[in-house]
Amino acid sequence: MAVTDLHVVVPAGGSGTRLWPLSRAGHPKFLHPLTGTDRSLLQATFDRLAPIAAPERLYVVTGTAHAAAVSRQLPALPERNILVEPLARDSCAAIALAAAVIERRSPGGVMASFAADHLIADTEEFAHTVGRAVDGARDGLLMTIGITPTRPETGYGYLRCSEQARRSVIQRVLEFKEKPALDVATRYVESGSYLWNASMFVWRTDVFLEQLRARRPDVAAPIDAIAAAWDTDDQDAVLGELWPTIPKVAVEYAVMEPAAEEGLVATVPGDFGWSDIGDFDTLGDLLGEDVDGASVVGDTARVVAVDSARTVIVPSDRLVATLGVEDVIVVDTEDAVLVCRRDRAQDIKRLTELLRARGDSDFL
Repeated sequence: MAVTDLHVVVPAGGSGTRLWPLSRAGHPKFLHPLTGTDRSLLQATFDRLAPIAAPERLYVVTGTAHAAAVSRQLPALPERNILVEPLARDSCAAIALAAAVIERRSPGGVMASFAADHLIADTEEFAHTVGRAVDGARDGLLMTIGITPTRPETGYGYLRCSEQARRSVIQRVLEFKEKPALDVATRYVESGSYLWNASMFVWRTDVFLEQLRARRPDVAAPIDAIAAAWDTDDQDAVLGELWPTIPKVAVEYAVMEPAAEEGLVATVPGDFGWSDIGDFDTLGDLLGEDVDGASVVGDTARVVAVDSARTVIVPSDRLVATLGVEDVIVVDTEDAVLVCRRDRAQDIKRLTELLRARGDSDFL
């Protein structure tokens, strides 16, 4: 059931560098059908948000290069709710822009922010958890939805909670923790008092913007000026002038971490089959189809695998054949091929950094 005053924002940016060369700047991962269906990650996100917020209360924040594709993939989304960034300025600017536009259109509204490239298995439990987070937001708290850990994970940040996490129970977040070493992550999970930080946020727009102004006026001032011109004839001119002046900073660093230290952040645990399609290792586990021990994401007819246990293969139009290789990733695209060890999946972004440094932007 839709929450009557809930506005939902989907930041859809980035190029998914850990999924290169499948994900590119011009066609990032959220536009790909990495869902086990023909729906893209963005469309799957829209599908699970539709029951909790009407289309006129759904927003997507995206870059200039992707606005047309977002509009094509989401025909039910009002055009005025696609907020276009002239250039990337990290999550704080994107989320703050949405908050300020929503505050202008619906003062004091409750806003939730969910990434465009995550998967959720249990949509009913997801909706229930969002509803509890909305309850906390109405009380003036900056809410997060922390994910109940299923394993010690070094690739995620953590939320340190005031007590052991329990379904539907709102509790204070004491601290945001960076990605830990394995032994530290193991202690976190065993304690039951830590949740994964999946950057799922719920708050009243006026409360968030007040915190932003107090903590990062260098972000808040241009955002306020841009929002004041939104839906007017001056919108594009003001946006084009001021957006490049906004510092690049994540919303966690800008607002949530310092606010947590002052007891202003709370969480409700999410246990709804959440997955972050962050790398090919995860992609193979979630969506891979077994072909003689290999995990194939895509057309299995394009793969021949012999003695290739625990290998992730993402084929394109050509045949991909593997023989006697284990624990590797093979990704074939029209103009680039990736081969790496599976335990180096998180490091693939280093290849994109090298290509950028070499000036090979055509491959990015």
